[in-house]
Amino acid sequence: MKIDIIIPIYYPGKDFFALLDRLEEQTVPVQNIILMNTEREGFERLTENMDFGQKYPNAKVYHLSRQEFDHGGTRRRAVEYSDADIFVCMTQDAMPEDAYLLENLVKHLEGKVAAAYARQLPGEGSSEFETVSRMFNYPAASRVKTSADLEDMGIKTFFCSNVCAAYRRDVYDKLNGFVERTIFNEDMIYAAGVIRAGYAIAYEARARVVHAHNYTNIQQFHRNFDLGVSQAQHPEIFGMAASETEGRKLVTTTWRYLKEKKRLYRFPGFCLQCGFKYAGYLLGKHYRKLPRKLILKMTGSREYWNQERL
Repeated sequence: MKIDIIIPIYYPGKDFFALLDRLEEQTVPVQNIILMNTEREGFERLTENMDFGQKYPNAKVYHLSRQEFDHGGTRRRAVEYSDADIFVCMTQDAMPEDAYLLENLVKHLEGKVAAAYARQLPGEGSSEFETVSRMFNYPAASRVKTSADLEDMGIKTFFCSNVCAAYRRDVYDKLNGFVERTIFNEDMIYAAGVIRAGYAIAYEARARVVHAHNYTNIQQFHRNFDLGVSQAQHPEIFGMAASETEGRKLVTTTWRYLKEKKRLYRFPGFCLQCGFKYAGYLLGKHYRKLPRKLILKMTGSREYWNQERL
C-alpha cells in the first residue's frame, strides 16, 4: 500500500522542517511528500542554505502563484501528481504528535470507509477559546459516520478536515475528487459526496496532530465570511443541516468549561468573538447581495475574488 502526503505551503518557517522530519519518522512508510508551494520566493528563501532535495529526497515541490492557488483546485492538482493508493492531505502548521499518526489514520480505509481525519489538539500557547473549540470539534472518542447519522449529527456528519485527513484513491477517482473551485470547505464538500454515495467517513481520535490558531476577532470575521460564502455556493450540501445549531452547542460547552475552570469572567470576551464570527458567517451567506468592494474588505481570500465573476 503506497501512501503520499499532500501539503500546500506558503512562506513556510523553519518549523516546517520539523514537520517533514516527523513524517519521515512515521511507523508506516511515506512514498512521496507532494508540496504545493505558493510563491517560489518564500520556499527558495527558506532553503537557500541547504540542499533540500538531498535532505528530503521523497519531497516533490511544485510552485504556483497566489493567483493560481485555490483550496480545492490546488489539492486536486496535487492528487494528479500522486499514484498512491492512499493520499493524506495536511497543512504546513499541523504537527504529528507521535510516530503513529499515519498508522492510526489509514487503518480504517477499507470496506465502506472512504476517508479518515485526525484529531486536532491545541498547542501550548492556545487560548482557552481555542482549547474548547478543539475539544468540541475533536473529541476523545473515535467514530465512523454514515448517512444514518444525519438525523442525529446534522452538518457534522459531513465534517472532515484537510488539516490532516486520509483518502482512498479508488473512491476519490470514482467520485471525481475535490471540487475545482472553492473559497473554503473543499474537504466537507467532498465528504458530503462520500456520505451521499453510500460510503463512510472515520474520525480517528488516536491519530493526533497539534494544530490551533489564536485568531483575532477580525481574523475570525474574515474566516467565517469565507465559510459563509462556501456554504451559500453549495446549498445542496449545507442546506441539509444548519451550522448555527453547532454554534449554539459550542457556546454552551464553553460556558461549562469556563465555569469548571472558575474563569467565567472570560465568557463576555468569548461572546464578543462569537459575534464577529456570526456576523462574518451571515454576511458571507448573503454575499450575492453585497457590492464587490465590500466583499473584498470582508474576505480573507482576496485572490479568489480576483478570479471570480460575481
